[in-house]
Amino acid sequence: MFELKSPVHASKREHYEDLVQQARGLLAGERDPIANAANFSALVYHSLPELNWAGFYLFDGTELVVGPFQGKPACIRIALGRGVCGTAAQTRETQLVRDVNAFDGHIACDAASQSEIVVPLVKTDGSLLGVWDVDSPVIDRFDEDDRAGMQALCAVFMEAVRG
Repeated sequence: MFELKSPVHASKREHYEDLVQQARGLLAGERDPIANAANFSALVYHSLPELNWAGFYLFDGTELVVGPFQGKPACIRIALGRGVCGTAAQTRETQLVRDVNAFDGHIACDAASQSEIVVPLVKTDGSLLGVWDVDSPVIDRFDEDDRAGMQALCAVFMEAVRG
């Protein structure tokens, strides 16, 4: 049985380092991408403060389709290049949006979301698996430490589903 740890951290970086270790332990030995995505979403959602959505959009060859997540019901399909998720998928670059109202073309699946970070999930062959999307009801919730931490977490996830 996995136990979610909530130790006190001196810094955000240390919190992410600990979270990366927890993710490694949680995903160890499991290769099913849906099972791992479900547990990964729950781990992050319940470990980081001020989040209102954390989850996956998986690429079906044409568009992004909502996958396992934690939070309120979400938009089901997102076109490549549309919104923060579609932009991350199309550019293959992490999108850190401090104020979603300032992002041209933002898709408001939850009106409470004020900031967002989206990490593209790219397979070793360069093809797109999908994106990891995290929203907050707080403007300016995400910073460069979050970018580095989320990218490190996503590297653990991708390693686990590769086998």
